[in-house]
Amino acid sequence: MSMIRDLRAAVRPSLHKDSGTYDSTREAGTNSAVVDCAIYRDGARVAFPTTLTPHEAMLQVRRDGGFAWIGLHEPTEDEFAVIASEFGLHPLAVEDAVHAHQRPKLERYDETLFTVFKTIHYVEHDELTATSEIVETGEVMCFTGRDFFITVRHGGQGSLRALRHRLQDDPELLAKGPSAVLHAIADHVVDGYIAVADAVQDDIDEVETAVFSPGRKGGTSRGVDSARIYQLKREVLEFKRAVSPLLRPMQLLSERPMRLVDPDIQKYFRDVADHLARVQEQVLGFDELLNSILQANLAQASVAQNEDMRKITSWAAIIAVPTMMCGVYGMNFDYMPELRWKFGYPLVLSVTVGICFAIHRTLKRNGWL
Repeated sequence: MSMIRDLRAAVRPSLHKDSGTYDSTREAGTNSAVVDCAIYRDGARVAFPTTLTPHEAMLQVRRDGGFAWIGLHEPTEDEFAVIASEFGLHPLAVEDAVHAHQRPKLERYDETLFTVFKTIHYVEHDELTATSEIVETGEVMCFTGRDFFITVRHGGQGSLRALRHRLQDDPELLAKGPSAVLHAIADHVVDGYIAVADAVQDDIDEVETAVFSPGRKGGTSRGVDSARIYQLKREVLEFKRAVSPLLRPMQLLSERPMRLVDPDIQKYFRDVADHLARVQEQVLGFDELLNSILQANLAQASVAQNEDMRKITSWAAIIAVPTMMCGVYGMNFDYMPELRWKFGYPLVLSVTVGICFAIHRTLKRNGWL
């Protein structure tokens, strides 16, 4: 609770009580975290001769209308405190946005919607190993208000620059306000899930082929390390943690009327929820399929070990025959069978070889060799 109290103190408006002027020393601290700050009016980006600060954007919007879109990348508490105070963001949401590592969710704080998205990036690799990183995660936190939209991005992936340019090319959609940007980001994130799901499917198909390939000797999977399958399963679990919790927030945005979401935009969220549901089904299928592949691989390894033990046992039985014969005739007795007969030695060798051959043939016929 002390952390929350401290955060509330940090996000109080940085205004001098006597004059009502903005404390520019606080604003200067945001320069390293602000990626872009722009004002949109009637679906178009308003041009200014100089780069806007969040404070200037807020003043322009509340004087002339439109909405401000501020993008930040991994801000510190001090950097984000100024923006939070300007736009009246709730301290709990601010704490989540700064510290990241949040579960995908949708929360409402007064007149602001706070949404958390997990971004997923597929890591290209030449060969799947026991230590391969298949997916890389990041986070995008969105604050949606009546006249502002703030994104806080964590992680090296998930840049929104291309998305911003794409939206600017569609003024009719952008004119719907901040909720149009929220939908665009949700759609962008889910499209990324679909692309990653297709790539992960290829990796799973590769492992499945390696395990069940009929060309492998004895039908076993000696070349497939169980650690590779387990590593892939862990990466799929990371993927699942990003997809599954987001389904409920998307359903809420598509079904429940919200003052901050334009009714026309709400229809588009249904499409996002449908795509997300399909991806979730894929990911759950990946998890079950990998369980089956892992169990099959372990079973095949056990069968291979049993085959090896049967072969070892078979050869041990064959070798036992000459060992016994040599042991018998190696004893120092005067009266041994055929000991003084000149054909006794060839006879013993012949009998030994004959017995060994008979055992070998019997074992081979029964599939032990």
